[in-house]
Amino acid sequence: MTLSADRKKQYRNIGHNLKPVVTVAGNGLSETVLEELDRALEDHELIKVKLVVADRDLRKQVIAELCKASRSELVQEIGKVALVFRAAKKPNTKLSNLLRA
Repeated sequence: MTLSADRKKQYRNIGHNLKPVVTVAGNGLSETVLEELDRALEDHELIKVKLVVADRDLRKQVIAELCKASRSELVQEIGKVALVFRAAKKPNTKLSNLLRA
């Protein structure tokens, strides 16, 4: 699942006004963080994830692991915030950030 440049641009525009719904902190990608990430992606499809990781290289590694574990795709990374996308199996028009936009 690779997003086209036009689709990424569209998702970045939608994601601009979103607030982070998942935070990855000192414990890294724990089981509870991955469960919350999975739930948020299923509900909202497009979410922001805040990473409280100081080292830039480690942050990129955590984002790659996060995307792989959640089967999502990185749309954009700015500083300590990543915008990730995964299409929902059954999108909810009231919760999906894509359908509400």
